[in-house]
Amino acid sequence: MTFLLHKPAGFNSGVGARGEPALACLSPEAHDAQGHGQPRFLKRHLHKLTLTSPLETDASGLVVYTQDFRVARKLVDEAARVEQEFVVDVSGTIREGGLALLNHGLTFNGKPIAPMKVSWQNEHRLRFALKDVRPGLLDHMCRAVGLEIVEMRRIRIGRVSMAGLAVGQWRYLLEYERF
Repeated sequence: MTFLLHKPAGFNSGVGARGEPALACLSPEAHDAQGHGQPRFLKRHLHKLTLTSPLETDASGLVVYTQDFRVARKLVDEAARVEQEFVVDVSGTIREGGLALLNHGLTFNGKPIAPMKVSWQNEHRLRFALKDVRPGLLDHMCRAVGLEIVEMRRIRIGRVSMAGLAVGQWRYLLEYERF
């Protein structure tokens, strides 16, 4: 079984020690089974779960827990090749040439950051599409160009999005869905 969870901000999914565990959201009451023909929730679905896509405690968005070794291998071992999409609300004034720097030209922990797609969604929201996401990366990048993150939400991992999932809700990965 593979769970797709819309993790609320403030819940811990493996990055940082503070906050209630996001795993607590995987309950029958939080299941969003709206017409997806999804299996009934069983307690055994919670055994031997692997967190494949940790998200910082202050961020919200798509988190994946799985019992399927193929999904775990894809999202853990091949993390550098799986694109993730984030929507980030920011405050502050971006420095001149900052958007170009966000797309390519910054470093993180002394190493160059791979090129990515960054665009403005509106005057206070950026969209990031990148691979090999590491804790603190987006915060570091925004600070480097004069912006402060107000809210961060992961909306997609590979080809799987969390569209339609309310905060704190989860659903099973459907048979035809692939990351």
